[in-house]
Amino acid sequence: MSNHRFSPAIEAEFNRHKIDRTLTLSILDRFNRGELGNSEPVRFKSIPRIDGKQIVDLTGALEYSVPAAEARQRLADLFDPEEIGTIGRIKDGLLHVSGGELQRLGLRLLPYTAYGILNGGSASSYVDDKKNRAFSEQLYEIAKDSFEAAAAEARGKPKGVSPAFIHPDGTPGPSFLELKLRSLLQLSLQYRQLFGRPVADDTSLGMLPVFQMTSEYTDVQLAEAFSTYSRSPLLRDLDIERHPAILSPLSARQPLIAAYTHSSAGTPKGLFTRAWGRPDSLLPLPGGHGQNFAVLTDIYQKLRRAGKRFAYLGNVDNLGNTINLAALAIMALSGSRGGFEFSYKTAVDIKGGVLVRDQQDRLNAADIGPAISKEELLRAEKSGVPILFNCATGIFDLEYLSKNVDFIAGNLPTRFSDQNKDAGRYSQAEQITWEVIGMLKEPLILAVDKYKRFLASKLLMENLMTSGIGLDNEQFPSDMKALSGRLYLGLQNMLKSSYGMRLTGGRWEPVPATDLAGAVPPLDVEKD
Repeated sequence: MSNHRFSPAIEAEFNRHKIDRTLTLSILDRFNRGELGNSEPVRFKSIPRIDGKQIVDLTGALEYSVPAAEARQRLADLFDPEEIGTIGRIKDGLLHVSGGELQRLGLRLLPYTAYGILNGGSASSYVDDKKNRAFSEQLYEIAKDSFEAAAAEARGKPKGVSPAFIHPDGTPGPSFLELKLRSLLQLSLQYRQLFGRPVADDTSLGMLPVFQMTSEYTDVQLAEAFSTYSRSPLLRDLDIERHPAILSPLSARQPLIAAYTHSSAGTPKGLFTRAWGRPDSLLPLPGGHGQNFAVLTDIYQKLRRAGKRFAYLGNVDNLGNTINLAALAIMALSGSRGGFEFSYKTAVDIKGGVLVRDQQDRLNAADIGPAISKEELLRAEKSGVPILFNCATGIFDLEYLSKNVDFIAGNLPTRFSDQNKDAGRYSQAEQITWEVIGMLKEPLILAVDKYKRFLASKLLMENLMTSGIGLDNEQFPSDMKALSGRLYLGLQNMLKSSYGMRLTGGRWEPVPATDLAGAVPPLDVEKD
């Protein structure tokens, strides 16, 4: 590492913001030596078609088929032979499993599953005024009062403990984390109703353990939030005492790094030292969710040693990121190393990753713009090829991940991106979690319904739009009205089903555990 010397004021900034000085300067030096930031970007070669094997459509009537001998061998260390023999039907050497049977198998796999949450940093970017105005100036003006109230509620907090939606009466809803924990407890209740108490309840980790990546900036606040959740109206009557690991998740802190100079400042790159226009001020940032593979290494290995086989991983801000039982079952039957959700692209999905075959003929997520042009996407859509948009939700085989996590962490690219936000113009270094797709042999791609599985809130304005704020206003942007209506309907359906809530007097309230049998649809197990 170069011998960096900074003013006492800058050195104090490292300490004040809990920025990892060594990691920050290591990334900087490696960039200036040409060792980082020059990884070949994902390049578009072709748009893959749904084949029912590696790319599976989960949005309609579903039957998954897989070689029977292979599937039953994969289940052999999970279930006894008699139970395995009841799964699906065999024809021509293939095991055919219906949608209802997949649901039931997924529920049966819950004792072998862990649920991971990528919390990231605080909600500063989420409530950034400049970024939210840029999303839609017209919508911002319509929802200004709601925006300011919600921003005040979220500012300075971890995003996960900020309101996940706005009630119809205008008051803030429960946090993202509370809802996710409620969905896990509901599934656990449903498991016990159908199968009884799992053996996994007797282990130190219990059933459906939660793990998370926090940051130096958010770790204490998140721990404090979890310590209060036993009193949460959403959780307290769902046998929370059976699940102590839910309130004490396995956690590891992602180190903070400093922002770097904007590319317009030329090379060599340096530290961005005028955060918020103040001299000698650093801007602390997380290094991307892709750092989870380095940060959570010990946790992945601990989960596997405890007998867990599958690890869900997704962003805290996606309300659609609940456990998908059919997807979990397909993971177990296929033997895939990782499964990833992609939704069918809509007209407004103009920034993010889409599923492609890359220059190495591997399935990968390619960013719209840098890797695949809008014109190329339009041509593909006109030809009738469905475009799948990355939902940033994955399921990993823990046997594979625990053995290969060091390799993944060391080879996942580090990307630099220029930013123009309230804090100034700077560049940010990040590892992107979902670039792991291109590193896996034959990843499993799961095509899902956007309005059931991808209700994400990267910006507060997206959250307000999903909450239906301003929909009845005549000035609501015409090009966004239909989308907002569908997102709002998706939110209502998710709250009723996955989260067991009902609308009462302008507010969504938790359905009592004694009534949940009527609120949560039973598994659709088809009869022969």
